[in-house]
Amino acid sequence: MKPVCVADYRVAARARLPKVLFDYIDGGSYAETTLAANVADMQAVKLRQRVLRDVSHLSTTTELFGQTLAMPVALAPIGIAGMYARRGEASAARAAGAAGVPFILSTVGVCSIEEVAEAAAPPWFQLYMIRDRGFMAEMLARAREVASPVLVFTVDLPVPGARYRDARNGMNADTLAARLAQARDGLTHPGWMWDVWLNGRPHTPGNVAAVAPDLKSLTQFWTWIGRNFDPSVTWKDIDWVRERWSGPLVIKGVLDAEDAREAARIGTDGVVVSNHGGRQLDGVFSGIAALPAVAEAVGDRTSVIMDGGVRSGLDVLRALALGAKACLVGRAWAFALGAHGEAGVADMLRILRSELRVAMSLTGCADVRAADASLVEISRRPWP
Repeated sequence: MKPVCVADYRVAARARLPKVLFDYIDGGSYAETTLAANVADMQAVKLRQRVLRDVSHLSTTTELFGQTLAMPVALAPIGIAGMYARRGEASAARAAGAAGVPFILSTVGVCSIEEVAEAAAPPWFQLYMIRDRGFMAEMLARAREVASPVLVFTVDLPVPGARYRDARNGMNADTLAARLAQARDGLTHPGWMWDVWLNGRPHTPGNVAAVAPDLKSLTQFWTWIGRNFDPSVTWKDIDWVRERWSGPLVIKGVLDAEDAREAARIGTDGVVVSNHGGRQLDGVFSGIAALPAVAEAVGDRTSVIMDGGVRSGLDVLRALALGAKACLVGRAWAFALGAHGEAGVADMLRILRSELRVAMSLTGCADVRAADASLVEISRRPWP
């Protein structure tokens, strides 16, 4: 069956990928209540169907950090995407470029920033604060060298959240039994084995290969993250980043209005309202629930982007109506990549744009830049 929506791509990815990888994409932390809320709260925002409006000429184009986007969407940073399809980050970046939207490369992507820049275009770069400041400085220099246009600094992972799915499926277990189980699982997915395991090497995260050349498994990968991510980071460390980065700086992982005001006060160019896809602290606000307070807190001082639970073009319009200038899509492109590689990501983006245009037409919104709260009603308020 040809996928016609993001949910179809999720089904297709589940069939093609080994369980440990599908669970890594699909799962969240603890009981996954925030993961579920990201989607459920989005559906509580009802679009207002309006009639007899001139929607003969629609514009989905917007401006963000000096760039023109064909629609207010960017592909969110996702770790080890190169394990879902052969050289997955480079493939997704090509699809994003063809669709006229940004691709954000994760620090812990399989493909390095140089590989992605050569394969497609300089990506936006997502950076975590690592204990080794020498590595950080080198990574920022590499991003400047390839002319990465935007730095997305993720601040909501001082320590990894507890993800029960990963524990249950053995992703974090470095035992012979776990390795054998994963090997058997891989062998039952021959398409993935051929595409990724045999022909998609190297599998070591390209950006950290120089400082962690011995990473050979997902277990070692997560152990390295727990050992090297810096839990001592504070707002003062943003000054350290700013000294080494002169381009647009976006803080990702903001859910609280007070944090948003602080981000605006220190002069960041944007904030991403995000709970890390429900993968960090369970029981917090969904992205769409946190969005209105954050947007109100910063006003026009910084650009607000929303992440979490965006599964359709309708969701994009909902987020714009509540104060976002654009949305990040994460699982949507990961599912599409895992199902059908680059072609899947390209098709998923086509679907999102088509859905967005229909939603705009039926709400009487001819230009995404004019989207506001008049487009929606809230049937169940999941926020204060």
